[in-house]
Amino acid sequence: MPHILTQLHKAIPSFIFFHPRVSLSLSSFLLAANNFLLSPPALEDRETPVSFEMATTRMDLDGRPIKPITICMIGAGGFIGSHLCEKLMSETPHKVLALDVYNDKIKHLLEPDSLPWAGRIQFHRLNIKHDSRLEGLIKMADLTINLAAICTPADYNTRPLDTIYSNFIDALPVVKYCSENNKRLIHFSTCEVYGKTIQSFLPKDSPLRQDPAYYVLKEDTSPCIFGSIEKQRWSYACAKQLIERLVYAEGAENGLEFTIVRPFNWIGPRMDFIPGIDGPSEGVPRVLACFSNNLLRREPLKLVDGGQSQRTFVYIKDAIDAVLLMIENPDRANGHIFNVGNPNNEVTVRQLAEMMTKVYTKVSGEPALESPTIDVSSKEFYGEGYDDSDKRIPDMTIINKQLGWNPKTSLWDLLDSTLTYQHRTYAEAIRKAMVKPTAS
Repeated sequence: MPHILTQLHKAIPSFIFFHPRVSLSLSSFLLAANNFLLSPPALEDRETPVSFEMATTRMDLDGRPIKPITICMIGAGGFIGSHLCEKLMSETPHKVLALDVYNDKIKHLLEPDSLPWAGRIQFHRLNIKHDSRLEGLIKMADLTINLAAICTPADYNTRPLDTIYSNFIDALPVVKYCSENNKRLIHFSTCEVYGKTIQSFLPKDSPLRQDPAYYVLKEDTSPCIFGSIEKQRWSYACAKQLIERLVYAEGAENGLEFTIVRPFNWIGPRMDFIPGIDGPSEGVPRVLACFSNNLLRREPLKLVDGGQSQRTFVYIKDAIDAVLLMIENPDRANGHIFNVGNPNNEVTVRQLAEMMTKVYTKVSGEPALESPTIDVSSKEFYGEGYDDSDKRIPDMTIINKQLGWNPKTSLWDLLDSTLTYQHRTYAEAIRKAMVKPTAS
């Protein structure tokens, strides 16, 4: 311990410690900083993340110094963007040009001006559909990360045109500007590009259904199998696959430096919205937010078509660690497509509902309902044209080989963290909304 204090003492001119409620003398500052290094609190447990400018140089996976860069992040105000901005501000010296139409989820990083990273993050209120500033901001950056998308299954059926335009047409200028200006691109795609598994077309009694070769999804060999054109649910997956092919072609023909990310159900605080509280009352968010909404309102959880689809879930903090490795190791990440998921956290949607009910009972102290789930048809829940994939398990070979990344957080722990946040953030607002008198 004394040698840590000595190093900190020498590094004080370039070492910044900030917390709005703490004012320390030099001796207590050193002690607090030393304790923080030995046991840092979880980021979601702090009102304002703590920033350190370390005296030692940060190194990449090949032992080379990591140079500070400027990142143009499109969709920075969303679920993934907000967590990535937190990581970049609290743990790196990089600068972020944060582009989005809303900034509610990153306001804590933008205000006040006395934050340790003030000046390293700039918010630009911008819609990439029609804003002439986009190319200029991409030119100012070393790297562009495109997170912008419509990615809510309920919209794939009811808003297929918006889904296709948002995920393909609106992404075209981003790819074009990066290619023309020799700027590196990290493009966020989706595990939906795989569509259905080969396993789903095999007879129910076929022994091949147990063979991982027929259901584990590999970036470089698995086919992308979609349903018929009448099943508009595939509008999202098809648009995402087509923009992937364009990015890949720009790399092959014009030398674009790119990385494509295929997220497999990233879960955590600030995901999606709670209908009627911070989103439209008629909105249908993704499964975790849907189930959270039901739990908060003490309603049965709705299982579409019996909840038999199988999914894997990964904690947002684990996933963001993977993205940071991509950002800071371009030689290892360029030209690659990466699955980012947790194959160890596989459950059916019904099992997810049962586990969330148990976790929420623990978090809230409220007893579970007598009938905690109800079955609904996909037509009733999503409307005409819905279809689904049966199973999504990512192969992790490429990301493990290139970046040495593996997820760490169990499904129970990520649900505990997420539902604790949901209860703390929304329970009181929902209680008030439910007792509000209805106007005649």
